[in-house]
Amino acid sequence: MPPTIKDVAKAANVSIATVSLVLHNNERISPETKRRVLKSIKQLNYHPSRSAQGLVSRKTGNIGFIVTEERFLRTEPFYTRVFLGSEFEARENDYYVLLATIKSSFKKGDPLPRFILERNFDGIVIAGKVPEAFIESLLKFKMPIVFIDYIPPFGDFPSVLIDNLRGGMLATEHLINNGYKNIAFIGGEISHPSIRERLQGYKLALERANINNSNGLVVTNDEYLSRQNGYRSAEKLFLQNKEVTAIFASNNATAVGVIQYLKNNNFNIPNDISLIGFDDIEADMMIDPPLTTIRVPKMNMGTEAVQLLLNIIKAQSYTAKKIIIPIELVVRESIKNINY
Repeated sequence: MPPTIKDVAKAANVSIATVSLVLHNNERISPETKRRVLKSIKQLNYHPSRSAQGLVSRKTGNIGFIVTEERFLRTEPFYTRVFLGSEFEARENDYYVLLATIKSSFKKGDPLPRFILERNFDGIVIAGKVPEAFIESLLKFKMPIVFIDYIPPFGDFPSVLIDNLRGGMLATEHLINNGYKNIAFIGGEISHPSIRERLQGYKLALERANINNSNGLVVTNDEYLSRQNGYRSAEKLFLQNKEVTAIFASNNATAVGVIQYLKNNNFNIPNDISLIGFDDIEADMMIDPPLTTIRVPKMNMGTEAVQLLLNIIKAQSYTAKKIIIPIELVVRESIKNINY
């Protein structure tokens, strides 16, 4: 049977409370008592349980990580990589990450994840867009929340965000620099702040290049950013405008759907239509042709979010700090240079 805190207290001839205070480096304990307790801990090879630590620290050692079900799929790996970054950083700081998914249709009165109801967490990271009703349900717990890739329409929360405006401009400028003018934008879930900013970057780049695109080159809806939505949006685009020569797809899942539509309708990429995506996932290199895209350092986003959350927890003070994650252009083979 492993040694207990009671065994340590007995060996060091102190109370259990004194051992707990030593474990939490309390300044009230004299150097001599601390030395004696630590010696007993070492001799007994004692490892404190998280529950025992929590009795004194009032901390659980757990961080919640929340994402909607459709954003955490094998076929949509963006938030999986974000989660891994969170997990690695939490582990470095001796925290556990409790993962839970919720439905995008969550409404007031729906059950919350069990670890929230049991208050078995010190703070929460929320990745991507979640229903407002879910956020409102969390606020009553008065625990720190950090958002990744989303800004709620109410309140002022700490968050880790992508430089979406710059990314949208960079993607569109790359197409312009390769000779294109009839550049379309395809973006689902337009109510998401990230997608709106990418569209804004697209428009700014065209404006700066004095390109006045006609109507029918922007296709948006509020459906989830999926391959199926990308396919349907591409279909709608080509029904509206036959002059399209290049497409900026607002994320890579959407881009894959666009590619499928183009291939099914005998368009060659990039000879007939050039295409750029946004996110950069490993599968992009396996697409035929490999997809030019805007790279987002996904694991870094998870790392930054956990660091921000732990700083709030340790300082016991609220901050609405915003961290903007830089992006970069990754050039592959889905864009043809038509400058002659």
